[in-house]
Amino acid sequence: MFPALETELKQETCPDPYEDFMYHHLQYYGYFKAQRGSLPNSASHQHVRKNNPRYGLSGSFGEREDVIPDPLQKEKLLWPTCLSSAAHRQIEAVSRDPLMLSSPLKSRQLLHDEFGEVNPCLREPRDLFAFFPSSGPLQAPRWPIECEVIKENLHHIEWVPPQPEYFYQPTGNEKLPEIVGEEKGTVVYQLDSVPTEGSYFTSSRVGGKRGIIREPAVTLQGPEDNTLLFESRFESGNLQKAVRVDTYEYELTLRTDLYTNKHTQWFYFRVQNTRKDTTYRFTIVNLLKPKSLYTVGMKPLMYSELDANTHNIGWRREGNEIRYYKNNTDDGQQPFYCLTWTIQFPHDQDTCFFAHFYPYTYTDLQCYLLSVANNPVQSQFCKLRTLCRSLAGNTVYLLTITNPSRTPREAAAKKAVVLSARVHPGESNGSWIMKGFLDFILSNSPDAQLLRDIFVFKVVPMLNPDGVIVGNYRCSLAGRDLNRHYKTILKESFPCIWYTRNMVKRLLEEREVLLYCDFHGHSRKNNIFLYGCKNNDRKYWLHERVFPLMLSKNAPDKFSFQSCNFKVQKCKEGTGRVVMWRMGILNSYTMESTFGGSTLGNKRDTHFTIEDLKSLGYHVCDTLLDFCDPDRTKFMQCLAELKELLKQEIHKKFNELGQDMDLEGNWSDISLSDIESSTSGSDSSLSDGLPVHLLSMADEVNQKKKMYKKKKKKPLRTRKQRNEQYQKNNLMRELKLIEDAPERAGFASTLQKQPTFFRNSENASSSMMQNEKPRLNESQLRGRDKGTSLDPSKMTSLILTKNREGMQRPRFTVSCCPKRSTNSSQEPAPDMKPLWSRNRYPATKRGRATMTVYPSLHIYTYP
Repeated sequence: MFPALETELKQETCPDPYEDFMYHHLQYYGYFKAQRGSLPNSASHQHVRKNNPRYGLSGSFGEREDVIPDPLQKEKLLWPTCLSSAAHRQIEAVSRDPLMLSSPLKSRQLLHDEFGEVNPCLREPRDLFAFFPSSGPLQAPRWPIECEVIKENLHHIEWVPPQPEYFYQPTGNEKLPEIVGEEKGTVVYQLDSVPTEGSYFTSSRVGGKRGIIREPAVTLQGPEDNTLLFESRFESGNLQKAVRVDTYEYELTLRTDLYTNKHTQWFYFRVQNTRKDTTYRFTIVNLLKPKSLYTVGMKPLMYSELDANTHNIGWRREGNEIRYYKNNTDDGQQPFYCLTWTIQFPHDQDTCFFAHFYPYTYTDLQCYLLSVANNPVQSQFCKLRTLCRSLAGNTVYLLTITNPSRTPREAAAKKAVVLSARVHPGESNGSWIMKGFLDFILSNSPDAQLLRDIFVFKVVPMLNPDGVIVGNYRCSLAGRDLNRHYKTILKESFPCIWYTRNMVKRLLEEREVLLYCDFHGHSRKNNIFLYGCKNNDRKYWLHERVFPLMLSKNAPDKFSFQSCNFKVQKCKEGTGRVVMWRMGILNSYTMESTFGGSTLGNKRDTHFTIEDLKSLGYHVCDTLLDFCDPDRTKFMQCLAELKELLKQEIHKKFNELGQDMDLEGNWSDISLSDIESSTSGSDSSLSDGLPVHLLSMADEVNQKKKMYKKKKKKPLRTRKQRNEQYQKNNLMRELKLIEDAPERAGFASTLQKQPTFFRNSENASSSMMQNEKPRLNESQLRGRDKGTSLDPSKMTSLILTKNREGMQRPRFTVSCCPKRSTNSSQEPAPDMKPLWSRNRYPATKRGRATMTVYPSLHIYTYP
């Protein structure tokens, strides 16, 4: 053989981090005792996937850069010179029977499906991707193989305008340009290789489509050519086509969500070769919503790279002659709507961007999480884990945020809060609220430290990274709205929400979940508001409305309680809000944040900035402390206010119907569904059902589950068993006859046995009742009982106990209520003060509260 070639191949394949990890891991537990060089590089085995065609969509990594279809055949070609004969024999054995791989290792890492069938694929170690590398590049986003991606890395600075950005005021003289189309215009930008409805996701890779990236834009003829150069083949970009219809006028077509033919609302693209002091007109021609905030003053966002580099100016609201109107061209299909605006660029030869809202990409999230992981203080109470891999193989991150507990009992007493964002990828405002929440909860503010002491926060900051990367507005790469499929059984086709639901289910088994909130964006209503779920238990009537009302008092110039809704509609049964509520979380919400701005208080008629949205993350934390205050004054005040508001609503409703009603009677028995409007006006989409290629898979899984759950009656195999059953049936029949006619003498012998039989039954019944009581109490103590999850005041025991025990940390030696921080960068001060006192957890002299004894099973010092 050739020694030089052999050495080169060994150097290329042997040093692999995954190989080192698995080698030490398995050797530590005694599963791997062979020599290190006896097996091929394990990195190649990460490519082994199911060969069954039905798993073509569901593979979490998709296809890699494999030219050879069989990975095992590829391995044989990769190591012909550097593998020992033992390794060759092992590869051939695995290729004949993949399940033989599990025999020598006796490992729990092999995947099993729900029905116990072995899947010859190693499970990804949970903590392998738990931490970012301290140095080196981040994990590159994975794109569908049909998508062309430019190599440039885009970065936008964060900036807060010094003056409020007011809504556009229509003059009535705005021009409505007629749609010309490419027949009378010139196509200056067009993407051809965009998958649409009828196709479906098959595989992904870093960098998207192979080969040379072509130039979809026109080529400039010289320095005098003033044609704009368009581009959108970057993260979250989604421009499909640009047509030049006049010297400075362009018609733009947005790309629909991949593998669908709809959901055009979000836009994000780049233009170059600009001219200063020239009025340009842009018209987006294929929007699908008949109503939009652009009709009530919302402006598009523009970003100038020259302004950012020279003046440190970021995204700002720009545009004149803004109109949103119906497209007159009728092709017999769904109607389209147009958005048109004019703009003057600030510089010649500038590079500018336009967007529907402030972009927040997957790479932005990774950079933020990298800074948290590398922070020696924050990494002590914020643990970063991989929840799952998305359909394209991108990491879905899970953050667990809480201060380490001193004892298992203290850890068990903590309640949980679950927060998530970006299930709809085009609603980037959810990411900015999430960033504000993380900035505050990870800070050294006394309120943040107190929250980490009494709560365990489970945070999924980006639920749909695939959609964010490719620039979708609403769907994942499955071509469906994930917020309509939280009840899905197709784990590998909808992994992000399946694993989120499963994580919450496991969390509910360990502790009470006080609140669930999913951050969204809204394109048809201003302000910020919540959608919740009406509680049917009269004991906790209106309690689900207390948190939103408190939030409206803490952020009165941004949050509108009047816009909140608590109706559960059938079409929303698959949403995260409703599914989590049905799992037992009373305070289950969807937070809707407008793409526009506020109509309240000091911010009336102004657009929201990044800082406004980030401040909402802080106000969520602030309201949590109010909601769980041991002093129930605020809670009861809000409850009384809610009852009075409801009385007024009922009175108003009956007046509209022309009926009289005695509100002093039993008015609380009236169904809230009768007076509450639906959320059909929300920024929602109806579920389209499963894609065609997944219908058979879903039917197969459902059928298999039914067969698996069906209880089979065990046949009586022996004569002795049949005789015992016959005697038992006769005895029960005789006892029934005795109850009907106890005076019959023919059953005297049986009657003599009756007291013994019944005594045994009663003893057994009473023992069962005695055994059930402790289990019920244990369930209540662990927070599984729904009734216990509804009273925030039960946090008092833990807080007061911590206060009396005298925490070693200085901030808790005097009182559980530290003084509020004055650092305005961490706690944005609300412009309008709430109606109640801001004293937090006043120190009261009480006897030492008895700490509840919690079961030690599955309880750790650090949750």
